[in-house]
Amino acid sequence: MKASRRIALIAALAAVALTIFVAESQIPPVVPMPGVKLGLANIVTLVAMVLLNRRDALFVLAVRLILGAAFTGGFSAFLFSAVGGLFAYLVMAALVGLFPEKLLWAVSVLAALAHNAGQMLVAVLVTGTPGIMVYILLLAASGVVTGVFTGLAAMFLVRAVRKSGILK
Repeated sequence: MKASRRIALIAALAAVALTIFVAESQIPPVVPMPGVKLGLANIVTLVAMVLLNRRDALFVLAVRLILGAAFTGGFSAFLFSAVGGLFAYLVMAALVGLFPEKLLWAVSVLAALAHNAGQMLVAVLVTGTPGIMVYILLLAASGVVTGVFTGLAAMFLVRAVRKSGILK
């Protein structure tokens, strides 16, 4: 793939991820628990990692995190998103390629759990209250459910993109 085409694809993926992130931030919480949301923008990061490479996926994630914080929240929101996103990215980077694509949902679940762990780490550091770690059980339950959903979505999107021939 030509460099200019690759840059355009990365920019398009970053724009899609940012749009999904901003749109999702406008949706009222489905579950009345802080920190619980679908994380639909993670679909794009996972797709970028599978179809492109880890570096390109990191760039898509970084653009989404920085611009997403600028559009939807302040530094606190950025801190939670950035640490959670980095933890999830590290899990994805370690597991994509080890797991077959039909198990992309499992990679997504593990990444969602890592995201939750990152958020809880920030919460403990910001509040100085280790006792809030009991909340990790609720976040883990939601992480499994949302991870399966976003992982299946990413898996089907990867298949559709490959079938379409867009990346040739």
